[in-house]
Amino acid sequence: MAKKINSREKGKAGEREFAALCRKHGFENARRGQQYNGLDGQDVIGLDGIHIEVKRAERLNIDEAMKQSIRDSKEGEMPIVAHRRNRESWKITMRAEDWFEFYKAWRERNER
Repeated sequence: MAKKINSREKGKAGEREFAALCRKHGFENARRGQQYNGLDGQDVIGLDGIHIEVKRAERLNIDEAMKQSIRDSKEGEMPIVAHRRNRESWKITMRAEDWFEFYKAWRERNER
């Protein structure tokens, strides 16, 4: 019989998993936020300028998750939602205006 974990534990596990993914991609300072500075509402810290809300859920209300990330982000931070279902890869949801900023910077860098 598979072990059933509660949603809080699943959330913590998802935060640790996403932080590990960030480190795998070269962001060595990525860590679960709550365990390092309890009052910070960010799920994962270590990516400067990005407010990360992590969700590990089979059914996710992405609009509510994005609203939470926007609401909890500080001035100048780009809010994102990192999310995945069981047996699926991680995805990032962000506002279109923020994605265009990333794309413009990428395009400018590659045109040099």
